Amino acid sequence: MDKFDRQILALLRADARTTVSQIAREINLSRSAVSERIRQLESSGVIRGYHARVAEPGEGGVKAFLELFYQGRRCEEFVERMRAFPEVRHCSGISGETDMLVLVEAPSMARLSEVRGAIEQFPGMQKVKTHVVVTDWAM
Repeated sequence: MDKFDRQILALLRADARTTVSQIAREINLSRSAVSERIRQLESSGVIRGYHARVAEPGEGGVKAFLELFYQGRRCEEFVERMRAFPEVRHCSGISGETDMLVLVEAPSMARLSEVRGAIEQFPGMQKVKTHVVVTDWAM
């Protein structure tokens, strides 16, 4: 599995109804190449099906910023790993004590916790601080 396969999977995880044409535009491959890759991912069992994600009654989404503190790695390595999570909306390498700021939009606190837990397991990760967005303003 290469970077294109991971990008296809991330897009399909975010929206299983994403068209082959949309995926091809996003990852800069031809439609036929994307179709073939999806077929291979399905044949090999990596893609096991397509599902609707349905919110539980009373369950709303949650948005949070994660502060990442790591050692001995480059930002690009972590950004590539973040692509596996459709909930990750934005990554910024920043100056100061914090190494990276990551915006996560998850369907539930449980899923936010799962994403955070997976990120904590990345090699070289020292600490992850979570800041849940309480109020958001559009500018």
